[in-house]
Amino acid sequence: MKRYLILEDGSVYEGEAFGAQEVTTGEVVFTTGMTGYQEAITDQSYANQILTFTNPLIGNYGVNLDDCESLQPHCKGVICREVARVSSNWRQQETLPKFLEQMGIPGLKGIDTRALTKKLRVHGTMKGSLINSMGDYEHAFDQLKATVINKDIVSQVSTSKPYPNPGSKRNVVLVDFGVKHSILRELAERNCNTIVLPSSATAEEILQLHPDGVLLSNGPGDPKDVPHAIEMCRQIQEKLPLFGICLGHQIFCLANGADTYHMKFGHRGFNHPVREIATGRIAFTSQNHGYAVEPDSLKDTDLIVTHQEINDGTIEGVRHKYYPAFSVQFHPDAAPGPHDAVDLFDDFMDAMDKRKEEQNA
Repeated sequence: MKRYLILEDGSVYEGEAFGAQEVTTGEVVFTTGMTGYQEAITDQSYANQILTFTNPLIGNYGVNLDDCESLQPHCKGVICREVARVSSNWRQQETLPKFLEQMGIPGLKGIDTRALTKKLRVHGTMKGSLINSMGDYEHAFDQLKATVINKDIVSQVSTSKPYPNPGSKRNVVLVDFGVKHSILRELAERNCNTIVLPSSATAEEILQLHPDGVLLSNGPGDPKDVPHAIEMCRQIQEKLPLFGICLGHQIFCLANGADTYHMKFGHRGFNHPVREIATGRIAFTSQNHGYAVEPDSLKDTDLIVTHQEINDGTIEGVRHKYYPAFSVQFHPDAAPGPHDAVDLFDDFMDAMDKRKEEQNA
């Protein structure tokens, strides 16, 4: 069965359908990861986006529940050059096409993903629709042009009610803007007793739980669309150790007077080199973001730049001059990808332990 991708500039790409049969609209983006297609598709930071894989073959090792980053992904579609006809892995529970069908996510294969990626790099990310017939083109194109995609996405992916991720050592509150399960796994490995709160959580609600520290999770969309979280962060950083990841990093920077901007085509993949400024150490990182912190806006703030992307100079990490609070733009949980930066979770543990020692002194 044929399927078509139409872009807001009028471009049309013809290929074959797989996965669900739904017609869908989203922001068309690309990821450079050579593996980890399941983790990418189930990452809530891809909510409302049609995800293009630059690696020419996906689906070769199937899908399993253990590697999902969320149980109900909000990715709008998947585009690739080729889907493996046969998938084989001892952990496999389902094939990729069947998984997408169950999740209601349409797929498009057989197009020139190199040409599509080059277009997105030159012109920037753009809106697109996956349709099943060119007879629907005019109506679908009109709808595509009228669609507003990236508004209030966090509320779609955040948990609506608090829930625990039990442990017995440090008490951590995680504010869920679209959290990856791998972040919860990293906290569990350090025996943290984690309570996950909705993105709407206030500083008062967090402090009532008497945590040792607060983690602001990753998530989709524009950080300026969650002004309540910016105010919450501003109040919490004065009272508790704080660690922000991805969207949490942007919220932390906005809370301290910095600004953010929409990137041309973003960073999405598992091979982004980042330099730690204090040591000069290079870490290859997992990244997924379309917004970044404006470097010049940090000059009159109390934030110090700690990490920078080597390829384009993007701000990748900051820390506060006076509070035990810091954040990074990349994903130290590394699912999938390199584990070069996983020790940032240990830095968060150290900040909480130091605060408790000072309180008990």
